[in-house]
Amino acid sequence: MATDLIEIDQEQPSAEAIERAAVAIRRGQLVALPTDALYTLVADPFNLHAVGRVFAAKAREAHRSLPLLVSDFMMAEDLVTELPTRFYLLARRFWPGPLTIIVPASAKVPLKVTGNTGRLAIRQSRSRAATELMEYLGQPLISTSANVSGQPTCRSGIEVFGMMDGRVDLVLDGGPCLGGGSTTVDITEPYWRLIRAGSIPEKEIADCLKGA
Repeated sequence: MATDLIEIDQEQPSAEAIERAAVAIRRGQLVALPTDALYTLVADPFNLHAVGRVFAAKAREAHRSLPLLVSDFMMAEDLVTELPTRFYLLARRFWPGPLTIIVPASAKVPLKVTGNTGRLAIRQSRSRAATELMEYLGQPLISTSANVSGQPTCRSGIEVFGMMDGRVDLVLDGGPCLGGGSTTVDITEPYWRLIRAGSIPEKEIADCLKGA
């Protein structure tokens, strides 16, 4: 499989590039693009063939879940059984931005996407390319770091191409991505937990959820 690369402006991706990526997603293909939290690999979470390709491309263990990007609160609400108050407190404070929130998944989300856990990690990104692609398709997207598991996360389209040539179908190269990794918080239990440190400090999360 040959990997194509298209250069884009991160702030103003062309309509042609977004359409090209959307066509690839609809075909069950894998696309890498820049976000506010480094480069990410996106695909259709409702296409089990595409889901399997993501695991294969990253050499990722099947028991690990795949995070999803959403374009707004309504898209998030459609993917979960219910959203607790904590979700709205965090999302209103930090979205769009580098905060991933783990919530209980609805039956609409394939169990394979959740790593058979029934829990879903979701985020709204500041990325124009990701947002415009989701709006074009009218659906959320798998969003996992654009790298082979265990290898460094890629900060440019050229790095993604070098590491994942032949593993992904299309790279939207927006140049360097200077953002840090996403902070991940689990709010499915009675007490929230920081799962992964990232750009948003734990203290800011704690201040936001104080008393909730």
